[in-house]
Amino acid sequence: MCGITGYIGKRQAVRLSVEQLQRLEYRGYDSAGVACCANGHVVVLKAQGKIAVLKQLLETGTPEATVAVAHTRWATHGRPSTPNAHPHTDCGGQIAVVHNGIIENYLELRERLMAAGHEFRSETDTEVLPHLIEAHYHGDMEQAIRDALTEVRGSYAIAVVSSYDKNTLYAARKDSPLVIGLGDGENFVASDIPAVLGQTRDVIVLEDGDFAVIRCEGVRVTSLNGAPLERSPMKVTWDAESAEKGGYEHFMRKEIHDQPATIRDTMRGRVTPEDTVDLPELGLSAEKIRQFEWVYLVACGTAYHAGLVAKQFFEKRLRIPVETDLASEFRDRDPVITDKTLVIVISQSGETADTIAAMRMAAAKGATTLGIVNVIGSTISREAQHVLHTQAGPEICVASTKAYVSQLIAVYLLGLYLARQRGVLSIEEEREIVAAMRLLPEQVQEVLEGEKAIIRTAEQFASCKDFFFLGRGLDYAVAMEGALKLKEISYIHSEALAAGEMKHGTLALIVAGVATICIATQRTLYEKMISNVKEVKARDATVLGLVRAGDTHSRHSMDELIYVPETRDELMPVATIVPMQLLAYRIARLNGC
Repeated sequence: MCGITGYIGKRQAVRLSVEQLQRLEYRGYDSAGVACCANGHVVVLKAQGKIAVLKQLLETGTPEATVAVAHTRWATHGRPSTPNAHPHTDCGGQIAVVHNGIIENYLELRERLMAAGHEFRSETDTEVLPHLIEAHYHGDMEQAIRDALTEVRGSYAIAVVSSYDKNTLYAARKDSPLVIGLGDGENFVASDIPAVLGQTRDVIVLEDGDFAVIRCEGVRVTSLNGAPLERSPMKVTWDAESAEKGGYEHFMRKEIHDQPATIRDTMRGRVTPEDTVDLPELGLSAEKIRQFEWVYLVACGTAYHAGLVAKQFFEKRLRIPVETDLASEFRDRDPVITDKTLVIVISQSGETADTIAAMRMAAAKGATTLGIVNVIGSTISREAQHVLHTQAGPEICVASTKAYVSQLIAVYLLGLYLARQRGVLSIEEEREIVAAMRLLPEQVQEVLEGEKAIIRTAEQFASCKDFFFLGRGLDYAVAMEGALKLKEISYIHSEALAAGEMKHGTLALIVAGVATICIATQRTLYEKMISNVKEVKARDATVLGLVRAGDTHSRHSMDELIYVPETRDELMPVATIVPMQLLAYRIARLNGC
């Protein structure tokens, strides 16, 4: 969750690095800091709290410097505090490091360094890095950093400045994202592209194991052992305005309202005028597709919920076994994988560590890997054997909304394409589904236009302390994503249940005052779902129902209703999740989050 920025050039490096850091505030953080080279040593300013607190420190006097690094921290090792904030320095105050990731062997390194006389001032794992570099420094800063990193186990994206080499900014990455923005006589480093967009559109995306030496006049990228590497710059096609709020109060609401356009963008160029699906960018032959005997969908968090929708859609269309796995579980077990297995990994950023590890493990076992990913140039987009980009544009809010919807559209397109190539889907049925998909942007827009009614609903439920989300089939996948959105941003307890499982223990928790959100959009499961609603109502819970437009029966069973436009059962998760996103957003705001 942490943010990194850095600058080297002719301008005021400290203020510019902090301004760039503000573009990463969406990540969430508990402290902020900046370091620069001035007056023969490293100057560090840092504080617990928001960047605004750091900027107040700068008002008393900003160090004059042309190279700086800055950081926002989300606490992992050690509580939020000023001493634990980044940047961290060595004993002599000559080296400063900012770091994203986790140093797994930091205790071992810390004990060794302390025994050698190094004094630590924080509880963090990161602080071992400047001390380790200091221990390896013998007149060559670049080599000292390389040597230090060879001792590190874990993940890192780092930026380093040192008074020993005040005309150089160093950067390296392993498992955590890092980019370099290219300017004219100046260069930038950041953990995410939005930080540099106000300055440049030319970006080098560092890959795992890359080590970069950044100076005003240029950038040199090598492997950790010093072997030269060629990393071609990419041109960022979306602009800084796309990463701004566009008049909305928060990025989350903006991105919820972006979703009609997101659906169109994900479909654009992939559906033909004849309402069939064409995915030439996949590079998968029909012969190869027909050889698959098993499909795994692997992801984390929201992307995993997209995988749950995909599982049901794929099984129905492909008629082969399909499993959805949490990447963190998949990577740590020994799944049955052959050369006839297709492993589809789903990730917005393309940098989700567990998902990357799962993909690499699957490839090593002989599977065909396919990435569904939003960020072009990300690790998954580079390493997956086949890639389907969701084309959602930058998603700034950490609570995913439009990226999730774009993932749903992508898995529908992929499922149809695979089914047609395998010869198990008629062209008539494909055309019917694609024609229904073409209507989804207008249907989502219709939901968004009913936001005022959802605000009124949120006001009725905002004081509830416990929420249960119930659904069956595809509605259960929506329930899981709805519960995640609510807990993630409102900090209210919420959990999702397959409605048929509620009676196996959890029903004991359904009492007066508990809010139950019942999703009932699947026609074949509707009667069973209403029976579950009756069980809930019999225990005096308050029920909010999500039902199809034109449903005249649910009002007799539920306290409040939100209607979503009619579409095919298998496409209902697209429109149904939108009111869940809006409800979570409004309840969070009403609770002061």
